Amino acid sequence: MADSLNLDDYIRKVPDFPKKGILFYDITSVLGRPEAFRYCVKTMADRYRDRGIDAVAAIEARGFLFAAPFAEHLGIPLILIRKKGKLPGQTLSKKYQLEYGTAEIEVHAGDVKSGSRVLLTDDLVATGGTLRAARDLLVECGASVPEIFGVIGLPFLNYEAALAPTPVHTLIQYQGE
Repeated sequence: MADSLNLDDYIRKVPDFPKKGILFYDITSVLGRPEAFRYCVKTMADRYRDRGIDAVAAIEARGFLFAAPFAEHLGIPLILIRKKGKLPGQTLSKKYQLEYGTAEIEVHAGDVKSGSRVLLTDDLVATGGTLRAARDLLVECGASVPEIFGVIGLPFLNYEAALAPTPVHTLIQYQGE
C-alpha cells in the first residue's frame, strides 16, 4: 500500500441529502474500498502511536468503524459513546443542544478511567456539537482529551470554535460550496 492516497477520490459526494442544498460526504464509500479504509486506520495509528493515548472513544455509529481497528492496532481500550438508552447497565450521560431540541449521549460508567488520556474520534467533524458533549462527558469522568480525530472535517461549519481548546485533526477537509 502506498503511504498516501488521494482520499477525496474515495469519498462519495451526494447532493441534496438529507435535504435540498446539503452536500453529503458519504464515508461508506471509503469503507467499501479496503485500500482507502486501511489508509485511514494506518494514518490514524501512525499519528497517535507515540502520543501516550490510553484509550479511544468513538461516537455512534460510524465513528466505531474507524476507532475499533485503531484500538486493536494500538492495543488500547475502545470506549463507546452511544445515544441514550442503547447501553445496558450503569451509564453516565450528557445532554446537549441540537438545532431544534436536545439530545443525550451515554457511556458505560466503568469504561472511562480517571486520569486516562482518551482520543475522541468520529467519521466526520461538522458543527462539533456531539463531539463537544462527548468530550465534556469524558472529562467529567476524569479523563483528558488531548485531541479529537475525524476522517472528514467541515471547518466552514466552525467546529474549531465549538471544540476549543481541544485541537482537531482530520485526514481531509472540505470548505463547502
